[in-house]
Amino acid sequence: MVLLSPLISSRAAMARAARLALLLGGLLLTGLAQAWSLDDVAKLAQQRAQTPYQPVRQAIPAELEHLDYDGLRDIRFRDDKALWRADGLPYEAKFFHVGRQNDSVRIHELSATGNKALSYKPGDFSFGKNRFQPARWGDLGHAGFRIHTPLNSPAYKDELVVFLGASYFRALGTGQRYGLSARGLAVDTAGAGGRPEEFPRFTDFWLEKPAPGAKQITLYALLDSARMTGAYRFDIRPGEQTVTEVHARVFMRAGAGPRVATLGLAPLTSMFFFGENQPRAGDFRPEVHDSDGLMIASSDGEWLWRPLQNPKAPVATSFAMKGLKGFGLMQRDRLFTSYEDTEARYEARPSAWVTPIGDWGPGRVELLQLPTPDETHDNVAAYWVPDRLPQAGESLNFAYQLAWQGDKQQRPPNGWVTQSRLGIGFNKLDAPTLAQAISYVIDFAGPALDALKDDAPVRAVVSSDSNGRVVESHAYRNPVNGQWRMTLRVQRINPAKPVELRAFLQHNNHTVSETWTTLVTP
Repeated sequence: MVLLSPLISSRAAMARAARLALLLGGLLLTGLAQAWSLDDVAKLAQQRAQTPYQPVRQAIPAELEHLDYDGLRDIRFRDDKALWRADGLPYEAKFFHVGRQNDSVRIHELSATGNKALSYKPGDFSFGKNRFQPARWGDLGHAGFRIHTPLNSPAYKDELVVFLGASYFRALGTGQRYGLSARGLAVDTAGAGGRPEEFPRFTDFWLEKPAPGAKQITLYALLDSARMTGAYRFDIRPGEQTVTEVHARVFMRAGAGPRVATLGLAPLTSMFFFGENQPRAGDFRPEVHDSDGLMIASSDGEWLWRPLQNPKAPVATSFAMKGLKGFGLMQRDRLFTSYEDTEARYEARPSAWVTPIGDWGPGRVELLQLPTPDETHDNVAAYWVPDRLPQAGESLNFAYQLAWQGDKQQRPPNGWVTQSRLGIGFNKLDAPTLAQAISYVIDFAGPALDALKDDAPVRAVVSSDSNGRVVESHAYRNPVNGQWRMTLRVQRINPAKPVELRAFLQHNNHTVSETWTTLVTP
């Protein structure tokens, strides 16, 4: 133990004492972090996995249950009640009020004084135009929380990350606007085995009080569902691209009915309404989406790009591989002129890139796309499905980094797609032939392509499944912007069936671009 003398008179001694007190505070917090770890949450998850599932939904007062959207939004957490504000720390936590369909969660603070439950206090909230008597509600818990930090300016603590609803969370990097979300786990998302999707939810959180000057914030979560339980640790580092490092341990619940068919790790959820590959007549905006494509990097070195769609019926596709280097739902198009939406600001919405920590083994990236009538519904999901699932009572350990990226984002090392357009310009084909043709114009950029001469022998390598026939394909440098353009036309043999296409650019038998791939739906 270090004892401080009360006879401190000089300014230098006082400064040394202040630094020592700061150091001791940091050591106390470090000691607490060692005392509470992922293993502690995993013990709780394992205990739950050995018992039958018991969904717990705290009764919500009728006046909160029947609130409309605007009424719930009018309930706001008071800034002056933010957790850790009085301590002057680089992070603060604010909480969401329960209401409508929001389930209550239990939130704890981990600090030098121990593990403290953060109970609901009506005085922490402003209820706006709502007329309630909250004193009679008791401890409702909270619906979720958000973490604030000086992300864009040292003078203001911006929202950094939000955990709200089921196992959803989303984060921001510098200058970004909220867009796509991540989840803790996806279970039978594509309706495998004819069963509806199972939505695990985080039921308990532990927020670790940060030390002064901390560069990251750490929190833990306990996950529960009918057939799964899980323990999670999130280390969140804010910046130009905010990085969320996730360490997880999930358990198969014993005796929980039908076996899980599809277990999705690091799931991402986004929205695609329309875009350059699927324009919408009557809308002044050229594109409306939170993400415009799925990017995948396999362990064998191949990079894939799948432009997203708003299909007429649900479509699930998968990309099998021996190993995964990364995948993500990306918002590549970063120009305001691509969207022309001064309110939604889609060009500022983040991409989310997942990088596995360690070897995840063989498996597949699965992409689910659903039809949506407007931009208010998420209709895209992507996640990694391992070939081997844990047996009942077993655990699955995995970890990954999730980077929320803006203008500077993950790219393939050689070349990548900058736009993918569907449609036919002026053409001399006869009408019946033209009606059967599917035409694309795809532009590529990147260092491998930029280094080539204008007359370099670049070839478009295009392949189709058995339901398509490649009629023509060309590759040439665009004289306007210097990028390389691929044009291709495919005839569909059976219009009632889909066509799978793959294409990339090749120079002297060297691949100089990622692989563009798309599914032409009936």
